Parts: sequence; structure tokens; C-alpha cells
Amino acid sequence: MVEKNFDLNEKVDKYLLYMIGQPQSGWVSINQSPLTRGDFLYKLSHSKAPLKVITYIPGETKELLFVQIALAFDLSYEKLMQEYAQATPYVDGFIVPETYYIPVGISEKHLVHFLLAHAKKYHKDVFEKIFGEFNETKWQKFIIIASIIQKEAANVEEMPLVSSVIYNRLKKDMKLQMDGTLNYGQYSHVKITPQRIREDTSSYNTYMYKGLPPNPICSVSKEAIFAAIFPKATNYLYFVKNKNGTHTFSQNYETHLENIKN
Repeated sequence: MVEKNFDLNEKVDKYLLYMIGQPQSGWVSINQSPLTRGDFLYKLSHSKAPLKVITYIPGETKELLFVQIALAFDLSYEKLMQEYAQATPYVDGFIVPETYYIPVGISEKHLVHFLLAHAKKYHKDVFEKIFGEFNETKWQKFIIIASIIQKEAANVEEMPLVSSVIYNRLKKDMKLQMDGTLNYGQYSHVKITPQRIREDTSSYNTYMYKGLPPNPICSVSKEAIFAAIFPKATNYLYFVKNKNGTHTFSQNYETHLENIKN
């Protein structure tokens, strides 16, 4: 402000703010036209930037979130991705799926840092509430499992069952063989075909590689996180979508084949 010949007087301004009202938190909309000191302080106290609403749903990837944001705010998708990569090592699953009220005019850098600051507090609070502390390695594993659950489960009720299948197969050193792990990044809504399963050589292909994918594949709900931490105790190793749109679970391959026929 000093560079713009707007050197504020501490005593006068404190008095004016006392009379006008304290500055509001958040983004403030101030136009390009010249302002008097009084007008400027009034805007600090009463003006808010116009907001747009962005809803990030559980099971979606950050790539598609940033496409949505870039279109809504006339921002650069490439710059959003670049700012994200520079700000955090977490490939996906970190940004919290919820409704955001974002000020118009925000930059790519500020928007990404806003999302990540909120996410950091959210995940820390959730895990400290359950475990009493935040262990990053343990957290990362649970978020990866939660993201698979989020992609695979037909509803919240199924989540602990899908979780049990993941843990049971890992315990038996079986490949997870779950389509949802191939719906990472830009492939979030791409139908998984036998050809894709054969040709995708990425470490997300759980038909090709044992163990968990290297990173979460999508955003996760609190219900999916809880299911990852507290799987239902079962002997299930398989599940298949049934005519009702939910899944039928089974303990052995023979029963699983019968369920596929039905």
C-alpha cells in the first residue's frame, strides 16, 4: 500500500476501524478505482468477494476436480496441477470431498493452498480422534484402502464388507483384482475392459500386481475411512455386482462363479 501512496496512519486507522467495524476474515472485493482512506477501511470491514460453489464428491479424482474449477473460475488446469504437485507429495485422496465456497478472482496458487490447508487439518483431526495421534505412514495406507472401498462399494452399508475382502486377500497374498484401482486420475469414469486390464502396466493395476496401489485413487468419504480402519470380520474373498445393483459376496471361487452366472 505504501508503494501505491496509501501509507496508513496507525492511530487514525485504529480509530476509524473502531468506528466502522473490524476487518472481516477472508477475501475482500476491492475494485480498481481510487479509494479514500475511509472508503478503503470500510471495504475491509464490509465487503466480501463474490463466491462460487464447487462440490467435490467422494470417489472423484483431483484431476476432474481441477477441470471443474478451471472452467468455473477461468483458471489454468495445468497451473492448478503444477501448484498441487509443488505443494504436496500426496498424489490423490487428500483433498476433502465436500462443498466449497470459493471467492471469484482467487489465483491457482491460493486456491490449491486453501484446499490443502483444509485437508491437512481435516485428516489430522479424524485420525487423532480415532488413534490419539497422527501417524502419516499409517494414515497413507488407510486412505489408499479407503479409496478402493470408495470406488468399489455400491453403498455405505457395503463398505466394511468390501474392506474385509481387501484385507483378506492381502493376508492370503492374493492380487486384489479390483476394477476400481484402474479408475485413477484421468480414468475416473472410464469403463474397465479386459483390454485395459491387459494393457495398463501401471502399478495401479491390481490384476497385474500384488498389494495395494502406490497412492489413493480418489477422494474418500469419512465412511470409507472408517470402513478401512474397521473392516467387518468375514472370510469373504470375492464379490460381484448383482441384479439389484449391489454386490454378492462369497468365500470361495466356486461360489463366486455361481454368483457371476446369477
